[in-house]
Amino acid sequence: MANTTEVDVLILGAGAAGLMCAIEAGRRGRRVLVIEHADGPGKKILVSGGGRCNFTNRNTASDNFISANPYFAKSALARFAPQDFIALVEKHGIAYHEKTLGQLFCDRSAHDILNLLLRECGAASVRIQTATRILSVIRDMGALFSNGARFRVESSTGTVTANSLVVATGGLSIPKMGATSFGYELAKQFGHRIVETRPGLVPLLLGSQDQASWCDLAGVSTETVASLALPKDRMSMAGRRCFREKMLLTHRGLSGPAILQISSYWHPGDAIKLDLAPNHASSIASLISRNGQRDMAAIAFALRGILPARLSERWIALHSPDSDNNPLSNPLSNASLLTMEQAIHDWQITPAGTEGYAKAEVTVGGVDTEEIDAKTMQSRKVGGLYFIGEVVDVTGWLGGYNFQWAWASGVCAGRAA
Repeated sequence: MANTTEVDVLILGAGAAGLMCAIEAGRRGRRVLVIEHADGPGKKILVSGGGRCNFTNRNTASDNFISANPYFAKSALARFAPQDFIALVEKHGIAYHEKTLGQLFCDRSAHDILNLLLRECGAASVRIQTATRILSVIRDMGALFSNGARFRVESSTGTVTANSLVVATGGLSIPKMGATSFGYELAKQFGHRIVETRPGLVPLLLGSQDQASWCDLAGVSTETVASLALPKDRMSMAGRRCFREKMLLTHRGLSGPAILQISSYWHPGDAIKLDLAPNHASSIASLISRNGQRDMAAIAFALRGILPARLSERWIALHSPDSDNNPLSNPLSNASLLTMEQAIHDWQITPAGTEGYAKAEVTVGGVDTEEIDAKTMQSRKVGGLYFIGEVVDVTGWLGGYNFQWAWASGVCAGRAA
C-alpha cells in the first residue's frame, strides 16, 4: 500500500485517556501511534480545573461514578489508583495542592500535566499525529491485510494498519473544542450498543416564571444540599444522591458545584430539592423565640443570618403574607413558622432544561459496558478493539474523578493492547 504506516497499537484521540494508554503500551515495546483530529493534544486537559487541572481525587471509588453497570469501573480503578498517578506527578516534580473533598490541583498550570504525559510518551517512543481526520475504519474479515494487521484506518494523511485499535475519542461535551459523536458511531459500526447520552456536570435552566423570580440575583452563591425530588416509585440509589456544596444563581438558572453534581442524575421533568440552610436545623423558629419577636421583621432578621442578603430579601418577598391563601398569612403562628422552616430546607424547583453540551463538562452515557471487558477495556465483540475514557458509559462526579477514570481505563487498555 502506498503511504501506509504499520503499527501495533493505533489510538484514536490524544486526550487524557488516549495519552495514558499510549504510555503504557509504549513501555511494553509496542509500536504506538496516536491520531488526534485537533491541532494539538490534550485540549480539554488544558482548560480543566480553571486552567490548573483537577487531575485526580484522593477519595476515588466506584461509588463516585454513574453507569448502567455501577460496578464496572471498580476493576480499572483498583489497577491504577489515585496514588499511582500522584506518584507520576511527584516523579516529574509538579507542585500540587489539595482542595476540599480530596480534589488535587496543580499549583501552577494544567500545562504541567500535559507536559508530563508528552514527556512520558516521548520516553516510550510514542508517535503523536495531530490535525488528522479519520475517514474510515475497516476490520480484517479474513486475509484482507497482508501484514497480518486486524484494522486498517484511512485518514486525511494516509493509511494506518494496526493489530489493536483503541477508541479514546471522548464524548459530546464542549463541541467548540472539537467534540463529536465519532466514537459512538464507530462503536455502532462494530455492533456495540450505546447507552443514551445526555449532558452531565452542566448548569440547569429555569422556566420563565422562575427566571423572573430569581435570575436577576445572578452571581449570588450559597451553600446548599442538592438532591432529586423523585416519587417513591422512581426512587433508586441515584434518587437518593445528595451533594452539599455551593449553588450559584445565573442569568438563566442555577449552577455551582452542587447543581453540576446533581445535573448528571437529572432527567427532563424531574424536580430538584434544595436545602438552603444545611447548617441550621431549626434556625428561624429558634432565632425568633430567642428574640421574643414573632413577625415578618423577625423572620427577615433570622434569614439574613443564614442566607446572603439579597437572597434572603427575595425569599421574604416571595413568601410574604400578602394573600389569604398564603400559609404565612399569619406569621405569628407556629404553623407559619414551621411552613417557612420547611420551605427553606425543602425548596423544590423543576428545571426547564440544561445548558446542553456546550456548557457540559462531561457526557453521561456512552458505549455499553456490558460489551467491554472490565479488566482490559477490550470489546467482547471484536478482538483487538478497545474503548476508554469518556466514550464509555462511565461518568464521574465533579472533582477529579473523570480524570482518574481516564488514567485508569487508559492504563488497563495500554497493558493489554
